[in-house]
Amino acid sequence: MNRKLPYILLGLWLAASLSGCGRSQSSSSYRVYVSNEASGDMTIVDPGQPEAVATIKLGKRPRGIHAFGNLLYVALSGSPFAPPGVDESTLPPPDKSADGIGVVDLRQNKLTDKIQAGSDPEQFALSSDGRILYASNEDAGALSIVELSSGKIIAVLPVGEEPEGVTLSPDGKFVYVTSENDGTVSVVDTAAAKVVKTIKVGRRPRSVAFLPDGSRAYVTNENDGSVTVIDAIRQELLSTVLLGEGVKPMGLAVAKTGGKLYVSTGRSRKVFVLETVFNSVTASFEVGQRPWGIALSPDDRLLFTANGPSNDVSVVDATSGTIVRKVKAGERPWGIAVVPRN
Repeated sequence: MNRKLPYILLGLWLAASLSGCGRSQSSSSYRVYVSNEASGDMTIVDPGQPEAVATIKLGKRPRGIHAFGNLLYVALSGSPFAPPGVDESTLPPPDKSADGIGVVDLRQNKLTDKIQAGSDPEQFALSSDGRILYASNEDAGALSIVELSSGKIIAVLPVGEEPEGVTLSPDGKFVYVTSENDGTVSVVDTAAAKVVKTIKVGRRPRSVAFLPDGSRAYVTNENDGSVTVIDAIRQELLSTVLLGEGVKPMGLAVAKTGGKLYVSTGRSRKVFVLETVFNSVTASFEVGQRPWGIALSPDDRLLFTANGPSNDVSVVDATSGTIVRKVKAGERPWGIAVVPRN
């Protein structure tokens, strides 16, 4: 018998044990929550494995998704699927009883409530104190402002036809709302609860993201293949970054330092990386089929994309653009929220 064999086996066991500890520590720090529009549920991904560890039933068409403390909020809609170009007269009537913002208790991993937030909510933003929710009502051309403690809608503002993206500025003073049909961003003063300016951007604007210091906002324009840069102090358009012909920019994720902006591009299958100092594209890499929702890990090392047609989530090394793994989700994954574990 080889006398070194027991020591070799011991070394392998120690290495495996240490590796397992590393995974355990990683998996205990945060979870990735994915809203699945077609299957009406949410997939919970353990990034330390990475693999799906649970599924929670939510309701019809879960899309926008955000967390506050131990609660996760998800936009639900009873309006039928209506892809671009569809004859809406052929669609079934909407189920308005299904509209609302689902509330998930993360300690129980269970849907515990549904809050009314206007007709057909798609995306939304939460105030920094978790008291107010701002939801886009896609079929009503409005923004509903909801007081979460009472569950009451305290204001409804017109923000253009087919509103979608809703993002709060870092200082909480303004909410930016995109209008797909009008090609605009409505600037809402949160203290006054009114639209104070409308900024023309590109065709079919989808999402908005602010730099951490609040100096600039970025808007994806799906039908122009571009990203609009807005001076968020003066509320004025600064420039437009072209991503390329046929590119369909959708979601946005900003690095914690504000130095990099990641753009998902739907049918283009890629994520583009913008350096925000010069507002220029420095890289792009393929991540999967029609990536939409996009989010970064707390340390910015991993990037997660929701890939609708393939029903999976790509886990990507954000530095190299290399896919680490693909994790099965539900049907038509749409939104992603990365939530630290308490």
